[in-house]
Amino acid sequence: MNERTALVTGANKGIGKHIARLLAAEGLTVYVGSRDPGRGQRAVEEIGAGARPLVLDVTDPDGIARAAARVDRLDVLVNNAGVSLSLAPPADTGVEEFRRTYETNVFGVVAVTNAFLPALRRSPRPRVVNVSSGTASLTWSTNPNPQFTPGNGGAAAYRSSKAALNALTVLYAQTLADDGFKVNALAPGLRATDLTPGAAAAGGDPVEAARGAVRLALLPDDGPTGGFFSWDGTPVPW
Repeated sequence: MNERTALVTGANKGIGKHIARLLAAEGLTVYVGSRDPGRGQRAVEEIGAGARPLVLDVTDPDGIARAAARVDRLDVLVNNAGVSLSLAPPADTGVEEFRRTYETNVFGVVAVTNAFLPALRRSPRPRVVNVSSGTASLTWSTNPNPQFTPGNGGAAAYRSSKAALNALTVLYAQTLADDGFKVNALAPGLRATDLTPGAAAAGGDPVEAARGAVRLALLPDDGPTGGFFSWDGTPVPW
């Protein structure tokens, strides 16, 4: 074990759990953020040495404050928790779905990041990784790209929320650059998780995406900030 600490939100399953496991394997103490205490504890037991449970619902301000009070210093924050409620285009998506999606994917990231900023500022090398989506790239959505067929307006709430997250990534990176922060967004690719219908059957290995997140979480001092990167390290256009 080393003295570095990390928090991964939504870490009781899927990509988040693999990120937590890989960070623990690097010797970090990893807080496994989970809304459900039981699922979080089971994930900690499966990850093993270095993992610590942390009850954290990114849509609950009081719960976020309680979780932040438990962490004195934080070196890495991975904002992984996210939801995708449907694959509907904007004309078929109700405002309530947009609200619920943004509550987790955008407002939750702001709430968690701001709450843990004091702990991150105590680190000599603070790193923030926001798990986004290649489908949030406006360039890829309107032009040929290596990950999906452009020109489809589906999953409007999810994709627009991740585009907003990308904008926040840039703004946080600019705001915190003088304090040594590296803040970047990750496009994990379609993975075999339960995020969207069909992903479990059609998606690739979530461990590959987790490795991309860990790469950004452990960036050296000369690493990039304010960037958007695919799981394999290649830049993704905004």
